[in-house]
Amino acid sequence: MANSDVALVLFFVLFVGHGHSHLQAVQSSASATQPYRTGFHFQPPKNWINGVMVYKGVYHLFYQYNPNGPVVDGIKIWAHSTSNDLVNWSPHEPAIYPSQPYDINSCYSGSATILPGDKPAILYTGVDSRNRQVQNLAFPKNLSDPYLTEWIKSDKNPVMQPTVVNRIDASSFRDPTTAWLGPDNRWRVAIGSKVDRQGLAILYKSKDFVNWIQSETPLHSANGTGMWECPDFYPVLVVGQNGVDTSLNGPFVKHVLKVSLDETKHDLYTIGSYDNFKDIYRPDEGSVEGDSGLRYDYGKYYASKSFFDCVEKRRILTAWVNESSSVADDVKKGWSGVHAIPRKIWLSENGKQLVQWPIAEIQKLRANYVSLANKPLEEGSVIEVSGVTAAQADVEVSFEIKDLESAEVLEPSWTNPQLLCSQRGASVKGSLGPFGLLVLASDDLKESTAVFFRIFKGDNKYVVLMCSDQSSSSLDQDNDKTTYGAFLDLDIQQHKLSLRSLIDHSIVESFGGGGKACITSRVYPTLAINQAAHLYAFNNGTQAMNIAELNAWSMNTANIN
Repeated sequence: MANSDVALVLFFVLFVGHGHSHLQAVQSSASATQPYRTGFHFQPPKNWINGVMVYKGVYHLFYQYNPNGPVVDGIKIWAHSTSNDLVNWSPHEPAIYPSQPYDINSCYSGSATILPGDKPAILYTGVDSRNRQVQNLAFPKNLSDPYLTEWIKSDKNPVMQPTVVNRIDASSFRDPTTAWLGPDNRWRVAIGSKVDRQGLAILYKSKDFVNWIQSETPLHSANGTGMWECPDFYPVLVVGQNGVDTSLNGPFVKHVLKVSLDETKHDLYTIGSYDNFKDIYRPDEGSVEGDSGLRYDYGKYYASKSFFDCVEKRRILTAWVNESSSVADDVKKGWSGVHAIPRKIWLSENGKQLVQWPIAEIQKLRANYVSLANKPLEEGSVIEVSGVTAAQADVEVSFEIKDLESAEVLEPSWTNPQLLCSQRGASVKGSLGPFGLLVLASDDLKESTAVFFRIFKGDNKYVVLMCSDQSSSSLDQDNDKTTYGAFLDLDIQQHKLSLRSLIDHSIVESFGGGGKACITSRVYPTLAINQAAHLYAFNNGTQAMNIAELNAWSMNTANIN
């Protein structure tokens, strides 16, 4: 069977192929004049970005790019970089750019699919000369080129478009998914849309990948959710961590439908079952499809897409991480937006959520290892983790909680984790918490971003709250300093709680409970920049605990474009 899973675009697109791996010293692209440029997160040299596929062993990242400035407005093209490890990236000429009436006003997001004969195909949204959103098709010019540097648009474009007959809103019809094959050997693809505030994943079918017919019913819809951008639809194994091809179905898999909510800029997903004869997706009982449902990431993380890495037998997730600085500051620094570190994703053992973890390849950048073990963390204590480059680091820590019975009671009204984190930030003492890490911190702690936990007593179980408190992250008051939060679905009876944070100058990606909850923050310290940044473990709760184990590394700078 063809490997139907390939890539994503939306605000990104990635592919895989042969690249060149280069490590630089522990020194990033950040400088005194550009302290917020990242060292190992993908970003272009300048302007605005907004994805990944494997072809002949090469990873391809096609990403939406504004060549004319660091702002969201303006005509978009598909820029293109390749890698052999998803860490180091080499640039190529743009793959797709406005050139025809059907995409003259922008080339928006889309996805790639590998057709029989190992032939990649891209479906992407174009904004046509009438400012309608239409779906277009492109193929590589030379299949023997592992870098796929040239693409040819189909003379059948647009292959899907809004009409009076299909009653699709021409301004809300975008971001085709990776396609999959059904039992009738026809291709399926879902496209994001809406009717009023009903979010839709419109389904199209095709025998030849060129001529597409709209299905009578959508793959799925949900009232009150608004426009669905960047839909992603794929199977996950019920047991194990391996990924599978997008066309797979059966009793040993569940399906995931992820949508990006245009109204809130949050990526939500449900887990359910897919009837590939009726072409209907049904979320599992108890699933929440509104903004309070399951999210990949509870911070700044949007327009995500996944792909099946057939080389390593895993499903990989990537996403766009927007700025939290002002537009004026973005214009001043000359760039905007980065990509999150690619994550491996799989279904948790209880089948109720996905688990995410940074790809193993990122570990090749680790250097200057330091560790702590069985270190007491008394009430009010702050312990510096020295010996690493704190502005560009990877930190893994496991906390040992001595007395769970002393946990505070979780009030029934405390159902919103972000609000709870905002009200009970890092400076608000509790019993078991707040405890965690102070990252991108100044030596006097006037600036820091606190990534921490609190533990509560809930109904017949302990409840773990994970927070990223940015209220003291910078002296610059023009930045968005929203505090983020999530509840972790895990059993803490073993009295252990883990946290991993990837710190890269202006981005902090944190993974709680082994990847059960993830929070990505964008922060712009004015004091804690470059060599002036510090890293601490802290406990502001009244109950003492231990750092069972802490491992930290400086991170080398990746070769990115």
